[in-house]
Amino acid sequence: MMKNEVQKMLIARIAQLCKEKGVSYYTLSYKATIPMTTLLHIMEGTTQNPGIFTIMKICDGLGVSMKEFFDTQEFEDAMKDCD
Repeated sequence: MMKNEVQKMLIARIAQLCKEKGVSYYTLSYKATIPMTTLLHIMEGTTQNPGIFTIMKICDGLGVSMKEFFDTQEFEDAMKDCD
């Protein structure tokens, strides 16, 4: 699986969870204690490899565990491709 595809999956998952929870990117950046510019760079794809601590903060801001965040068929399939 290409790095670009995983990046798109991360962006889509953050957007999906924001929509499900009715959370704007501004609110997420506040709750996650990450700069709004950092979140926007992730969502625009200009940050190609957000760090694990940033992802953890985003999960915390969304009120989901890392397991819940990555518990999708797309991420499961991506992990199979890595084997």
